[in-house]
Amino acid sequence: MISLSSIAQQRGGERPTSEQRAARMTEKMAEELSLTADQKKQILSINLEHAKKRDQDRVEQQKESEARKAEMDAQRAEMKKQDELIKAILTDEQRTKWEEIKLSQKDRGRRPGGQIEDRDQFRKRRGGGN
Repeated sequence: MISLSSIAQQRGGERPTSEQRAARMTEKMAEELSLTADQKKQILSINLEHAKKRDQDRVEQQKESEARKAEMDAQRAEMKKQDELIKAILTDEQRTKWEEIKLSQKDRGRRPGGQIEDRDQFRKRRGGGN
């Protein structure tokens, strides 16, 4: 499958169809294994079925990826909206301090979701580590 991806990239992103991939795989097997015509026909059917399934799985994964991206974009928009609502309530002095607090959290290496980049630092704070 990796070789098929590299072939597609070399052709500028043009992917062979399920039928083309199944036929190519079957021909290769026929040459290497000296398949009979009946074996070749049966193996082509199996290869085609699996090639179509892989295509379907790839499409589903792409849809899931796009859905996750849309969900993340919606979350970012909601967070931005929340931040704007909070800023509207705060005084200028409080707003400035709020921005400083948010920047200091970013500077500490926090990632979205509260994960900490430096695991050694995390272990030391928790009292563990060597």
